[in-house]
Amino acid sequence: MNLRFEIFEMWAGLTLSTRFVVPGDRLGVVEEFIPGLGTYTEEGIIYSKLTGIAQMDVMKKHVSVQPQTKTPLIPINGSIVIGVASSVQERSAIIEIVKVDGEMLQKSFSGVLHISASSVRYEKNMMEVCKPNDTIRAKVTNINNRIPVLSTADRSLGVVLAYCSNCGYQLHLKNNSLRCGSCGNVEKRKMSSDYGNLKI
Repeated sequence: MNLRFEIFEMWAGLTLSTRFVVPGDRLGVVEEFIPGLGTYTEEGIIYSKLTGIAQMDVMKKHVSVQPQTKTPLIPINGSIVIGVASSVQERSAIIEIVKVDGEMLQKSFSGVLHISASSVRYEKNMMEVCKPNDTIRAKVTNINNRIPVLSTADRSLGVVLAYCSNCGYQLHLKNNSLRCGSCGNVEKRKMSSDYGNLKI
């Protein structure tokens, strides 16, 4: 190797910074770097989407992440998730997420749906939005505290499958209402536009 190449290699090495990162780690801002593979941006900040090695090229102003392990499936802002309501209180519900962006999880984890993000209309009580054991399609709006904050305030989002509070039989959509085919009970939910057609 000639001296000129050695000097260039040493100089080039100073322009490329690498470090180990996990999903959600901050990598820089869009004013400094162009986000590449394995990254996502939120409000002008670049984050890692993968577990791996972040490569920040100062000369090219480019940042990317090379995966080093099998990527754990986690939601990011904007992800569409499927989950089951495990606990429903007056103002919020805990949703056990089982599917993220069309892919099933090996192990579920919890998200939270607040009544203020459940519908474009005013809802008095969360029990009119969803009830325990309802299957829900929601959008992730915030992951800053590592607990996904969810929203169902869209026609395509909301309860996709529900069961009767009296007898546990599946509720069927009839004339814009959810009716139990066993006991005739009628219940209210914040339904998705394709209620009853979910294929998991």
